[in-house]
Amino acid sequence: MTAAGSFVQAVQALPLRLRQEALSLPEGDRARAEELRLRAGWPMTAVLPEGERPLGGSPVEGRELEQLVEIASRASLHTVLDQVRRGYLTFEGGHRIGLCGTAALREGEIHALRAISSANLRIARQVKGAAAPVLDGLCPGGRLADTLILAPPGLGKTTLLRDLIRSVSEGEGCTPLRVSLADERGEVAAMYNGRPQLEVGRRTDVAEGCPKAQGLMLLLRAMNPQVLAVDEITAPEDVGALITAAGCGVTLLATAHGEGRAGLERRPLYRPLLDEGLFRFLVRIRREGERRIHTIEELR
Repeated sequence: MTAAGSFVQAVQALPLRLRQEALSLPEGDRARAEELRLRAGWPMTAVLPEGERPLGGSPVEGRELEQLVEIASRASLHTVLDQVRRGYLTFEGGHRIGLCGTAALREGEIHALRAISSANLRIARQVKGAAAPVLDGLCPGGRLADTLILAPPGLGKTTLLRDLIRSVSEGEGCTPLRVSLADERGEVAAMYNGRPQLEVGRRTDVAEGCPKAQGLMLLLRAMNPQVLAVDEITAPEDVGALITAAGCGVTLLATAHGEGRAGLERRPLYRPLLDEGLFRFLVRIRREGERRIHTIEELR
């Protein structure tokens, strides 16, 4: 699917008025749009590489935010409540809606979101070849080494991870390996009716929807992976699962939020990744204008 085609697919989750407004974007901007932002009381905006642009329509209404969730869940909100209470909703095609609103608490935990006040529709895109600039450097001797991808939000960590998984699984430019992917939020493979909607390779097995740490352990026990992949390390449990997996001889491939090694060293969550020597390579992504620049640093 083309970049503009992914945009058209993603906006099908919008209520009719907002969908028509989004589709008024020129095709070139559709291909470049990364997000659509909906905030109650303000016009919808598009996030492009150069910044956030108002689309000029009428302010978004609260009922339209409720309709967005209803459409994305195919009128089956009960099936996605676990996601919604965590502030997001992933739907067909791997597109993701981030949600803000009033949290309803039960025993100190978020039980539901009500009175949704804003939403962020992130457009998932398959970018074949995204891994090409770094693949040779991450595969000394032709085989993928343990790799951590690091970048601030919105710079393409998930896109790069997906294409690395696909390349390794297909043996493009490296030794083909069995990959197991813990895809908690469904953003990497975008499973639908048991099949990935985005290409992750013929030798890839996906556990979707369960917490990352549990998914990693499930895959390690059940699928005999050669590469274990996960998007966005966010909790001590994730780090603990990766340390366990490293002790089992599997190659690790993961992403994290940050800008450089110094930031990793300062953050208690990530410091064990360095102390334990889990990753051989660190891939950093930064933006120069509309271009994304990748650099590889050896950690060990």
